[in-house]
Amino acid sequence: MGKSSKLVVAKNGRTLLVRRRRDGLWMFPGGRKRAGESDRACLRREVAEELPKIKLGPLKLWKEVKGTNRRSGRKMSDAVFVAKKASGQLKIGDTKEIDKAVWRKPRRIRLTPTSRYIRDKLFPK
Repeated sequence: MGKSSKLVVAKNGRTLLVRRRRDGLWMFPGGRKRAGESDRACLRREVAEELPKIKLGPLKLWKEVKGTNRRSGRKMSDAVFVAKKASGQLKIGDTKEIDKAVWRKPRRIRLTPTSRYIRDKLFPK
């Protein structure tokens, strides 16, 4: 099972999103855990790799989301964290994986399935 951590941070009605280079889908920042790594440590490492100029405030675990990817059949497990504060420049660190980062409303945008689930639960219409 792929275990990962995701970050949700909102500022002025907009959320921090990154776009995956391989398929052009948008998602909340984060990524897969390494062996022996906690969910929180995974998230801080992934954000530092993807967006090295972003500084995060305290992280609060919102929910653990488990499911199966309908296309691949792969089982997924994500620890979703919320940060009340984030500051710094949106400079991409991992340009092989991420090609863009923005602050925007998470509607009318092609999101990954996990990010759609998070959006719909945290930011209902």
